[in-house]
Amino acid sequence: MNFNNFTLSEFDCPSLPDSGKNMDTNFIHKLDHARDIAGISFKITSGYRTKERNAEVGGVPNSSHLIGVAADIAVSSGSERYIILNALIKAGFRRLGVAKTFIHCDNDSIEQGGTKPNSVWTY
Repeated sequence: MNFNNFTLSEFDCPSLPDSGKNMDTNFIHKLDHARDIAGISFKITSGYRTKERNAEVGGVPNSSHLIGVAADIAVSSGSERYIILNALIKAGFRRLGVAKTFIHCDNDSIEQGGTKPNSVWTY
């Protein structure tokens, strides 16, 4: 797979080498598009997760990370958070979680063929 801004290894679960290959390619293409819109790099802090890793980090049992349609992106300032959120929305993401140090995005909304409602939440 070729993406403009990412390699599959950036989405690897720390406990399972080469697990980035479990990511949904449509999700990564959409994230790639958001990165192009943003014009700044995205540092992925969490992509694919095993059930064990998800439990370790306190993820919900039905986390979109488990099926490869979610990522957390590091943020370090309010302006960076704004740029990334704006780009994710413009790229078509409908589920976003905002924390002090990261933004969660996923492609698991009902509207996009998933099981969850469109939503923006905070941690």
